[in-house]
Amino acid sequence: MARVKPLSELIERSLGPVFAAQGFASTDIIASWPDIVGERLARACQPEKLDWPRRRATQERGRPAPGTLIVRVDGAFALELQHLAPQVIERINRHYGWACVGRISLRQDRIARPGPRKPAPPPLDPLRRGEVALAVSRVGEDGLRDALDRLGIAVLSARRGA
Repeated sequence: MARVKPLSELIERSLGPVFAAQGFASTDIIASWPDIVGERLARACQPEKLDWPRRRATQERGRPAPGTLIVRVDGAFALELQHLAPQVIERINRHYGWACVGRISLRQDRIARPGPRKPAPPPLDPLRRGEVALAVSRVGEDGLRDALDRLGIAVLSARRGA
């Protein structure tokens, strides 16, 4: 029997190559950004790319020279982030345990914010629910019957909300 895998392993496996192309070793910096810089900063900026020096410069412990983190920032917040850059660099390096970021480069752009969620529609009344169940009861295959049942409920809910 296959073991259950945590979602973090699946995300890392599927998104890892995309983040590697942007200079990130893992998806960790994106997922941990609010923890690293704080909620207030995370709402106004987000890491976009990590540029490493072209030459293989190393520091005293054999680690690569620090890179430049390119951060997308809302236009109005750019000046404040510029002043906070030393603290942000310190927080990032403390999070990773080594000096991986040496400077921050700001790119002014809009930050994607999730829109407000629509409230869930109220449950379907039992009479209408029974009509849907009766209509799909003659379908022999369980999977198809369940899918048609969900579709019927969705259609009736959409009509009621419109």
